[in-house]
Amino acid sequence: MFLVVGLGNPGDKYHLTRHNIGFIFLDYLADRLRIHFSGTKWQADAAKGVIDNQQILLLKPQTFMNLSGHAVVAAASFYKISPEKIIVIHDDLDMPFGKIKVLVNRGSGGHNGIRSIISQLGSQEFIRIKAGIGRPVDAIPIERYVLTKMTDNELQTLQKITERVSDALRHIVREGVNVAMNKINSSAKNND
Repeated sequence: MFLVVGLGNPGDKYHLTRHNIGFIFLDYLADRLRIHFSGTKWQADAAKGVIDNQQILLLKPQTFMNLSGHAVVAAASFYKISPEKIIVIHDDLDMPFGKIKVLVNRGSGGHNGIRSIISQLGSQEFIRIKAGIGRPVDAIPIERYVLTKMTDNELQTLQKITERVSDALRHIVREGVNVAMNKINSSAKNND
């Protein structure tokens, strides 16, 4: 079983903000797989599905970003899922909006949700799908920028990004993370 975690903050206030891109991708994926989220004892919403004959557990921590690791570790422990089978989808300030990248065994890069997962899991060996949100062009503080709703242009681009994230996930599940990194990180579609 793969644990697929989307990072975000719970509540309507944060819906469609840049920091919630992980939640948005999981909602999209659940819709495509025709599965539904429900609350769990791990302080997360979860949904079970299948991708390419592999069982997956979609997880949206409801602990707020900075404490995401608690829900991830609780779910991983319950299902005995090793870090190598955990895939975390999150926003990244250092990549332009619309670009995605697959990585494994990296540090937090300053992302508080990833920092929490590394701390709670005691490992960096999990897989990450980073979705670029770019940096603010104005002098907007980073904390405010990531919690601001996406622009109309960004929302239009979101559909393409969700398809790429879905492709990345399928490559990881079907062919492994190294193949996924080669295919996704060098993809022409990802660099336009």
